[in-house]
Formats: sequence, structure tokens, C-alpha cells
Amino acid sequence: MHEEDWDLLVSFFPENWRWLATRTKALKGLHGDRSPANALRVLLMHVGGGLSLRETAVRARENSLADLSDVAILKRLRKSKKWLRQLCLKLFRERGVSLGRSKGTQVRVFDATTVKEPGKTGSLWRVHYSVQLPSLTCDFFEVTGTTGEGTGESFRRFPISAGDYILADRGYCHGPGIEYVDSNRAFVCVRVNSQSLRMQGAAGDSFGLLDHLRTVTRPGEVASWPVQVMGQSGTAVQGRLCVVRKSQAAVDATVKRLKRLASKKCLELQPGTLVAAEYVILFTTFPAETFSPADVLLWYRMRWQVELVFKRFKQIAQLGHLPKYGAESSQAWLYGKLFVALLTEKLIHHATTLSPWGYELEATKNAQSMA
Repeated sequence: MHEEDWDLLVSFFPENWRWLATRTKALKGLHGDRSPANALRVLLMHVGGGLSLRETAVRARENSLADLSDVAILKRLRKSKKWLRQLCLKLFRERGVSLGRSKGTQVRVFDATTVKEPGKTGSLWRVHYSVQLPSLTCDFFEVTGTTGEGTGESFRRFPISAGDYILADRGYCHGPGIEYVDSNRAFVCVRVNSQSLRMQGAAGDSFGLLDHLRTVTRPGEVASWPVQVMGQSGTAVQGRLCVVRKSQAAVDATVKRLKRLASKKCLELQPGTLVAAEYVILFTTFPAETFSPADVLLWYRMRWQVELVFKRFKQIAQLGHLPKYGAESSQAWLYGKLFVALLTEKLIHHATTLSPWGYELEATKNAQSMA
């Protein structure tokens, strides 16, 4: 990497990135060169450049950045986990993302993706992610395991502010999570998982989901019914069930997928599952006076934007396959990849506004206004 290119890249780092290296003790125990710039540059060669540890060691030595073995670089990566995480946090916070102080309607999409370590016994890690629409700006992320209490997909994992409009897939369709969103005076639109969501009529009476669905017979037909779901505390959250009947081609594809999964797991499909497969079913607390059932369904289509974000991460940033073993190095590598991805977003944003010479001018102390 040319020095000019590196200096330009550094200009996009968080303002106090060097101080964060000291604060998080990322450089503790290093002998000889303790430069934060060289340390991060070596890490980015490995994490961002996709070089193996051995290749990184050779390149670092050739470029006089560090005289380290591949084992030493791995140890440095482990020590840098908190530093890389703080760099990610600072990078999107400095762009003005501040939950609770946004103006106007704030639409957010929640989702999670898994990343696997190599080998048959490799551990799985889950990246929880939230993006704002339409900017696709990340406003929250977290890396957890996939087993154990508190590692699953849940609204409770995300900070939520009053007035947020949240879109999420059926993995988040649980009463306690919906109650959490509602208690924060935010609004939710989530794909219904009838196996995990307890629904009642608006007055607390029984609600026959399949009976209601069977009244929607034409492809593209939209319907809506007032319902409520029960939270963990027993509090009822009032909302609507918005549905649209799929096209026959979409129904056939869904049924085929369900049958394949059932066969793989040696399960028998229930008749109700096949009926529900003919519809897209959403539960929402979006205000009825502002969002018609068709509006709710159209907004939910935007949830796929976060899937595209994950696709970019896994194809461009190579986030999909961990080359590390062990918790500390795995999490550090993931935070490094997220830092590269967020830095790329910032570079793309600036590319639309930068001047022809390719970088921003340094600010002067005695700047004079132009007549």
C-alpha cells in the first residue's frame, strides 16, 4: 500500500483512533515499534486484505511495518478486539447517528447473520445488525455466540427510541420482544410465526387465524384484522394482522421448500402450515391512520435491504467464513471485518462529495470567508 493511499485512508479513521489503542491496551506487551498506525496497518492487511497470517508477516516485514511471526500477529489480533470494536462504534457515531435524537420518521431494519469457523466442529457466531432506511446507515451491531441464553434473535438486544419504526423477519416474532418495542413507544412490523406468537381478537376473544386467512382467496388480495398479542408481563399489545395472498408460483415454491425441510428433518407437515404458506402474514403496530394494510406490506418489502447488506459483507468483505479458531481471535476478526465494511460505507459516502483532487483540504486556523 502506498504511503499516500494510507494517509488518505487514515483521514477517514475516527479522530481519536490512536488514543483508543492505548485506552483498550491493544499495544500492551509489544516490543520495539509501538506505533498504533503500524499495528492497525498490519491488522488490516490480514483482515481487510484477506492475507493469511504467514503472508501478512512477510508483507509486514518487507514494508518495514513490523518484524513479527504469524503467531505473534494472531496474538496481536486477539489483544486488539476491544480496539477494533471501539473503532466500529466511533465510526458510525461520528456520522451523526444518535438514537433518540433523530427527527421525523426513523425506519430501522433488524436482522442477524451467522458466521462459521472452519471445520466440522467450528463454532458459529451471530452478528446482530440494525440499519436505517433509506440511508442503510448502521446504527447498532453486536457479535455473540449462537448457543446459550441471550444469544438468539430478539428485539430486546437492540436499543430502541420512541418513534422508531422497526421491520423484522419471523425470527423476532415473539410476544415479549413486541412488548419491549411497544413499551419504548416505538412501532413494529414483523413477519408472523404462528407457532411462537399468541394472538387474540382485539377484545381478548379467540382469533381463528386459518379461518380468517381462508376468506382471502384471490392472488394479490390484501386484508387486515385488529388483533392483540400477549407480552411476558401479561400486557396486551394492540395491533393489526395484515396479509396478502401469494401468487400460485410463489405458493408452489414455498410448499416445495417446506416439504424439503420436513423430509430432511423427518417431520410431517400440518395442514395449517400449508394453508399459512399461501400468504404473507404480518403483525404490526404501525398507526392505522397513517399506514394502510397495503402500505404496511410495501414497507415490509424494504426489509430485504438488510439482506443485501449481509450479502455485501459476505461477498465483498469476505465476512462469511472465519479463518480463526478460538473466541477472542474470532470476535476480533469479525470486528475487524465490520470496521472495514463501515469504513467502506464512509468512503462511498464521501466519494459523492469530494473535490476532483480526491481528498479534503486541511482546515486552517485563520480561515477567511470568500467574498
